[in-house]
Amino acid sequence: FLASPSSIILVVGGTIGATLASGSMQEATGFVKVLLKALMPPKVPDSTETIQTVLEFADRARRDGLLALEEPVQELEDEFLQRGVQMAVDGNDPEVVREVLETDIAATEDRHKVGVGFFNRCTAYAPGFGVAGTVIGLIDMLNNLSDPSSLGPAIGVAFATTLWGVFLANYLFSPMANRLRTSSIAELAHKNMVVEGVMAIQAGAGPRSVAERLAAFVAPASREAIESGAKSA
Repeated sequence: FLASPSSIILVVGGTIGATLASGSMQEATGFVKVLLKALMPPKVPDSTETIQTVLEFADRARRDGLLALEEPVQELEDEFLQRGVQMAVDGNDPEVVREVLETDIAATEDRHKVGVGFFNRCTAYAPGFGVAGTVIGLIDMLNNLSDPSSLGPAIGVAFATTLWGVFLANYLFSPMANRLRTSSIAELAHKNMVVEGVMAIQAGAGPRSVAERLAAFVAPASREAIESGAKSA
């Protein structure tokens, strides 16, 4: 009963179809991408390592000027940090650099909300399709009361549909939405930290000053390593 193909197809197909129909064309075309991102969230760069890189850049920029970062910035794997430092090296005004980076963060947050909203709607629709499948199954059962031997299996399949709706909503779609939300929070926090680091580098702040500014973005247990890095820079 639990593996009834009709129950699974009705709940999954109905939920996905209703979710796509209730959203934009952008969501419909990006469905596979959102699904893959929920299953395999992108890796957020390690904040402690990023701060150490920022401290090194701040120390070098203070001693040799921003142009000294022109070559090492090309070796950065963090594209957001690379973009911010490159804009500073190119001589853009601090206000322009901050505005561009914060616009990027806002756009990233909006994209993340689309993915989270998609799975939140799946969570809302799945139980309804489960109940609808149960009602359909019970109606079919009532049409075959003349065959008592078929009542048991029919009832089992009918209620399995409700179970699938509740199961998918609470153990698949809702966890996916929460996973995307958690990943989004981590990525946005990292980018906000990078913005402050880039601004500090461009302002010519010393490593200790930068470390104090960025330490608020990491857990207290990691701050000692950051302070040690600032002293050695």
